[in-house]
Amino acid sequence: MAGPPDAQVLAALLALRDGAGDTPPPAVGDVAARRANAGHTFRRALASRPLITGVQTQEFSLDRDGSTIRMRWYRRAGTDQPGSAALYLHGGGMILDLERVGELYDAAVRGYVAASGVPMLVVDYRVAPEFPHPAPLEDCYAALRWLAGHAGELGVDASRVAVMGDSAGGGLAAGVCLLARDRAGPAICAQLLIYPMLDDRTRAGTGPAPLLTWSYDDNATGWGALLDGRAADGYAAPARADDLAGLPPAYLDVGGLDIFASEDVGYAHRLIAAGVPAELHVYPGCPHAFDLLAPGADVSQRVIAHRVRYLASL
Repeated sequence: MAGPPDAQVLAALLALRDGAGDTPPPAVGDVAARRANAGHTFRRALASRPLITGVQTQEFSLDRDGSTIRMRWYRRAGTDQPGSAALYLHGGGMILDLERVGELYDAAVRGYVAASGVPMLVVDYRVAPEFPHPAPLEDCYAALRWLAGHAGELGVDASRVAVMGDSAGGGLAAGVCLLARDRAGPAICAQLLIYPMLDDRTRAGTGPAPLLTWSYDDNATGWGALLDGRAADGYAAPARADDLAGLPPAYLDVGGLDIFASEDVGYAHRLIAAGVPAELHVYPGCPHAFDLLAPGADVSQRVIAHRVRYLASL
């Protein structure tokens, strides 16, 4: 990784680690330890976020393969809806569900909805290793079909539904777009891919420890859990997809110190080469999930403003 870290982001990350001790990082494949560590970090990050008001929620669910998939609908209170909507797929390295990261994502999604006016459906998709590929992706695709099928009663124009996700959720969002293209629907007007987890081959490298908020060992663990010993296809790992033509217009952003930077920039270039309109932002000095972990940093405010602008244009 090249270049110095953003000073505000680094300070915020070091503050999150304050008092955490010098516990060595968990071994590759240790999902339980990563779940425990993420809960601690995300709770501390949540404490620094302002309270968002003026957003209403409603609970829904769908049944798939004998499991109930919970969904939450967010909309700005007391105003007319814009007609557009987004399916939001949370991050978590393919191994963290909303039980562990839900409070932080609740705050983040409330912020997007309050700022853009665009309502969002958040799905609590099942995660690996308990539910390896294709279960998480199919849960997300089922949620897209549910949103399209209930668009009228939710006040949504079914032709103006986007898919948005960060990290693992960004990879799932890209996979959902591929599935929707290849299964002839539902229609997706745009894909917002936030430092997406796209390529199972990203498993080796080095970087400064305070900035590896998602490390190569973490990545090997997440992909190993998702794939469960099987080879990845282009739906599980969209960077492997042979053909990107015919996909929805895309917005992508990633930090320059994120281990996903190369795969995300490469995916954006491939989208453009395939004739897909794509907007790409790379933020120097920023690691993975910098906006979630350092929301007060100037660069975090800039990246969130760009996402809100794109959402509001749907």
